[in-house]
Amino acid sequence: MTITPSQRLPHFADAKSFRAWRADPAQWLGIALDIARGHGLDVSALHVFATGTNLVVGFGDKLILKIFPPLLRTQFVSERGSLAQLKGHLGLPIPEIVAEGERDGWPYLIITRLAGMLGSEVWPQLAEDQKERVLRRVGETIAAVQRAPLGELAHIEPRWDGFMRQQMQGCKARHARLGLAPKFLAGLDDLLRDAAKLIPMNAPPVILVGEYIPENFLLACDDGQWALAGLFDFGDVLAGWRDYDLLGPSAFMAAGRPGRVHSLLEGFGYAKLDFDLKRRLMALMLLHRASDLNSHICIEGWQDMAGDLVELQELIWPG
Repeated sequence: MTITPSQRLPHFADAKSFRAWRADPAQWLGIALDIARGHGLDVSALHVFATGTNLVVGFGDKLILKIFPPLLRTQFVSERGSLAQLKGHLGLPIPEIVAEGERDGWPYLIITRLAGMLGSEVWPQLAEDQKERVLRRVGETIAAVQRAPLGELAHIEPRWDGFMRQQMQGCKARHARLGLAPKFLAGLDDLLRDAAKLIPMNAPPVILVGEYIPENFLLACDDGQWALAGLFDFGDVLAGWRDYDLLGPSAFMAAGRPGRVHSLLEGFGYAKLDFDLKRRLMALMLLHRASDLNSHICIEGWQDMAGDLVELQELIWPG
């Protein structure tokens, strides 16, 4: 790779132009290396992470530099605040902040690098009993994060009630644009009416990571048993109603398998899966900031297996 010497990080008016620039590390790696050297990091063994939202470079197996464009400063605020707030509150490793700073208006963090295998690389190959085991631990981890005090995260934007109302207002148009089948769109008005009653708007908020998905955690195997080994990426943290964080593992991991679903929910602390809980989870899944059912529900052929949203919630959360 030829690294283009560059003195300043540029300004971007929109995320699309930033992503196009980010895709060519030669345009920014020189600056990342300059930042790293400025903090005394050994840059001889580096790894550029191709996926993700921000500029991310690993140095050896110990440290990671994350550089956030100004238009994503909220992710920096979220990540920094979450790592500081959750430190010492979980029985699971999370990155620790080693240093922070700013370059040309771009904030950055230097954080510790966790050990383990990326969940998305391991999950598809796990046996069913191992998947249930991991999902139970995911549920327990979500609950542990939510028991941590909010601290400064209580002031993070957007606020839960305003966020939910905004999501409700744009829900039908969003899913129509994303190509959700008419048979499911037809039930959205009824679901949103129920959602206004089922989703607490002013209950005491908890820390919501928003994305408990295999791309954001690490796994390790000990004597044939796979378990969570680390959790990372706190750039989209909210403060709000606890059930919101069940959606990622429900969509991407549980796949409508009763054993997996019940392991996740029992780990989280729900002993009973009744109609109201399923209805609330279905509503939240459609209201999630990243919601796209056609891309995110990992149940093969689900569009043909459910005739409406009520049947779909029974398919995703059986029992």
